Amino acid sequence: MSAVDRAVDRRAEPVLFDLHDRGVAVLTLNRPDRMNSWGGGLARAFYECIDRAEADPDVRVIVLTGNGRAFCAGADMGDLDSISGASDSSDTDVTQLVGERHPHFVTQLRTPIIAAINGACAGIGLTQALMCDVRFAAAGAKFTTAFSRRGLIAEYGISWILPRIVGWGAAQDLLLSGRTFYAEEAKSLGLVNDVVAPDELMAHTLSYAEDMARNCAPSSLAVIKRQLHKDALRNLHDASAEAETLMHESMLRPDFIEGITAFFEKRPPSFPPLSTQKEETP
Repeated sequence: MSAVDRAVDRRAEPVLFDLHDRGVAVLTLNRPDRMNSWGGGLARAFYECIDRAEADPDVRVIVLTGNGRAFCAGADMGDLDSISGASDSSDTDVTQLVGERHPHFVTQLRTPIIAAINGACAGIGLTQALMCDVRFAAAGAKFTTAFSRRGLIAEYGISWILPRIVGWGAAQDLLLSGRTFYAEEAKSLGLVNDVVAPDELMAHTLSYAEDMARNCAPSSLAVIKRQLHKDALRNLHDASAEAETLMHESMLRPDFIEGITAFFEKRPPSFPPLSTQKEETP
């Protein structure tokens, strides 16, 4: 296959995978003609790219974004038509659209994932963005839950994650009304961490991701991610007790010595990749 053919073939992939030399993998939803709607093989390609990044010891942070004017505008309406056409059947299978995993699977990754929301973010696209660990948005990007306006319900965990991010009252508003809101309001609600000019979004996100990849221990990131999501279901006493155990474990790892030494020597830390510590960070 020629270089031109490979370039054409790559442009046809539903999700693009790019590994930066500073420990950041960028996954780009790549159905711009369909506003990166969830369907058309995108789900399967997304899972494959996530698995590839998670298994690569050189990847310390994942960035998720979209190609074109949307991040992900929700479910592909063509695929929804095929499902609704089978609505009289008791064996209607929505996994044909959503894929084999629910959006919350990214919360179980050891690798942090940052959403760079470049444009329209709706429905399952919003659910997926909310399951990411950090979110940045382009100024003017549109958001909506949309479910109530499509005769659907709050799907795949959004009724769990949204109140935890924006609070109960705001979550009720956004889920029940299904109204459209913009990146600027999303920031005021705490739904996104920052809003930047569209042409600065990726530079801003990559700078944040590269700083994390360069200065944070992969073992610490993996454990902290696990703590955040497990502790959301625990009481304070149990969370604190577990943290004490995890603290003792972290102080036995070489990352702790390296982190302290680098601090006193006023130099960047040199943490080992997580793959060498799998047994220590289940």
